[in-house]
Amino acid sequence: MPSAHNRVLVISDIHANLTALETVLQAAGPVETVWCLGDIVGYGPDPNECVARIRSLPNLTCMLGNHDAAILGQIDFQAFNYDARAALRWTKSELNVESIEFLKSLPERKEIGEVTLVHGSPRNPVWEYILDIHTASENFEHFSGRVCLVGHTHMAGAYVLNDKTVTAEIPEPETSYPIKVRTILNPGSVGQPRDHNPRAAYAFYYPDTFVWESHRVEYDIASVQRRIKRAGLPFRHAARLEEGW
Repeated sequence: MPSAHNRVLVISDIHANLTALETVLQAAGPVETVWCLGDIVGYGPDPNECVARIRSLPNLTCMLGNHDAAILGQIDFQAFNYDARAALRWTKSELNVESIEFLKSLPERKEIGEVTLVHGSPRNPVWEYILDIHTASENFEHFSGRVCLVGHTHMAGAYVLNDKTVTAEIPEPETSYPIKVRTILNPGSVGQPRDHNPRAAYAFYYPDTFVWESHRVEYDIASVQRRIKRAGLPFRHAARLEEGW
């Protein structure tokens, strides 16, 4: 594996799951730079705690997610399904002033060297899902560097552009994945994975060598489920954590 020097921790879709976030940060070990691709809040029981923890991370660049934007009134709650709306209403009532101000400060898009950071897609940074080759293909013209990092789908993966042909790949966890051509990469979700793998997802990016590493880690799902139930949040948001759907 590449040297840990100058590596960037990439996380996304924390969704107010402090237990998953803390487990990921412990598993990642010391890092000098963190990129967060948005959706700190929504679904889960720990919105203020997650915002505070994200704010404390070193050399942080954090993007605005669609749930974050909804809390700020930038997206109508009606754009979300019933359970997501219920969680958003609860979250809005729980968030303190410091959390709201931090969410207000988040950009929709950021370029750092050869990397573009967004939550959804470079074409529509907050809302569009990149879930298939066709959508990925249309998005390559909307960023200019070698790498675009996205979240939003809660599924780790890569879309690779080779001679005008886009292929979908899933980088093998715990191994080095060289980024040789223009690529859209998704680290997966910390707080609510949806690829039928319940372990929290995160990644490392090595800007000096254009290398990506996907990682998964088990966390105490039952404790999060108990907090979701105590808060009166939809049961679905507790149940789905167990199987990663």
